[in-house]
Amino acid sequence: MARILLVDDEKMARTLYGDYLRGAGHEVTAVTSIAEVKEELARHPYDTVVTDLILASGDGMEVLRHTKQHHPGIEVVVITGLDKVDPAVRAIKSGAAEYLVKPVAPEVLQHAIHRALATRELLQENAALRRYVSLLETGQRISTTLDRERLADTASAAFQGMGSASAVVLFERDATGCSRLLSAPGLSSEGREAPHLAFLAPRLGVSREAQVLEGVPGPWPRALVVPAVDGEDLLGHTVLLYPDSPPEGITEATGFLARCLALALRNMGRIAEVEDLAYLDDLTHLFNTRYLHMVLDREVKGAQQTHGFFSLLFLDLDYFKTINDTHGHLVGSQLLVEMAQLLRGCVRDDDVAARYGGDEYVVLLRNTDAAGALKVAERIRRTVESHRFLAREGYSLALSTCIGVACFPEHARDKATLLDLADRAMYRGKKGTRNVVYLAARDLEATPSTRHSQPTGSEAGLSAAASPR
Repeated sequence: MARILLVDDEKMARTLYGDYLRGAGHEVTAVTSIAEVKEELARHPYDTVVTDLILASGDGMEVLRHTKQHHPGIEVVVITGLDKVDPAVRAIKSGAAEYLVKPVAPEVLQHAIHRALATRELLQENAALRRYVSLLETGQRISTTLDRERLADTASAAFQGMGSASAVVLFERDATGCSRLLSAPGLSSEGREAPHLAFLAPRLGVSREAQVLEGVPGPWPRALVVPAVDGEDLLGHTVLLYPDSPPEGITEATGFLARCLALALRNMGRIAEVEDLAYLDDLTHLFNTRYLHMVLDREVKGAQQTHGFFSLLFLDLDYFKTINDTHGHLVGSQLLVEMAQLLRGCVRDDDVAARYGGDEYVVLLRNTDAAGALKVAERIRRTVESHRFLAREGYSLALSTCIGVACFPEHARDKATLLDLADRAMYRGKKGTRNVVYLAARDLEATPSTRHSQPTGSEAGLSAAASPR
């Protein structure tokens, strides 16, 4: 059964056609003017409009044009007493599903309505298919994106478009189950939208089902929270913000996109685990020299482009070979691990601490000039000097370190020279009093080539090899 709007200014025609259609099981509303047509179409949903071509207050072409422009999902059947080709051609070109010439037999009208409804259903199926194809392609783009920044941009745009949201906020869950911001395009963590973020994060919960949050502070008081689930694991949330209630019919699309987001987050996590294996020192779990050289290349390039600056600290433990000789290499390896932990506590999260080999460490201090680097180096030196290593194991070993400091671009404008100057500054301390910090200078003595010949990585960790210092 279809809901049909019948338009004709002749009472006899309205009665006749109305009876035809009602007898066939359709629900029919009859009107006489174009104004009534517009009012009815705006007020109620219809499947088909049946209109006479000639009306007292206008013509059926206006009914056809208005319906197709403002209600494109409704099919229009045109009936006329004019047995001419031109009006029929104009009606069909304007989007009419059928063009019937009076007198119209009941079975002809019924057949025309069936064809119009079949056409409408086919068009709706095609539109739905296009939406599903678009949704599938969007989901594939999200699930195959392995770059975090690109993923945030792609997923945010997709959710905002598919969910007709005013704004979108993406959260990911870390290994401890805490939610952290992945992306919030258009929202500022310091501006007027900041209350959104403070309100949302603790309310995401662990539910695997979509939920609506009310009372969100700011211009969008309602939020649809869609969990990003892969298998049994909750990997994040998508929050779609609205000024009113979320639109109906978006649950399926947003749920599918959220599953694609979860898959992308899962894949990025796996890649991060592999990268950790490639870039972390086996013994200390600091970064290794492979990662240090990669990040130094990136830092030098960025500083050259932005006229920025950074510093390097080159550390070497004093008399470490004595520890190995006295207590054995296993104790030496344990001490190197504790030294790495000590070093992490002396620098910022944004800085890069790496094991360079044996008992040598290098720290990259981002956005830090010579004065700042000297302060950090002195803090590290004092911390090592006052610390008692392996105290819980019963050794309580005292140790000191020499630290060389070199800064970009003050001392060098390329990676190799910067590392060499930091190493030379450190070596100056080794030849002197030890337990000291030195700033790089061009006239410093070059370090012996044998100093960096010891193995690195797990091999160095096991042997804790180092020359007498």
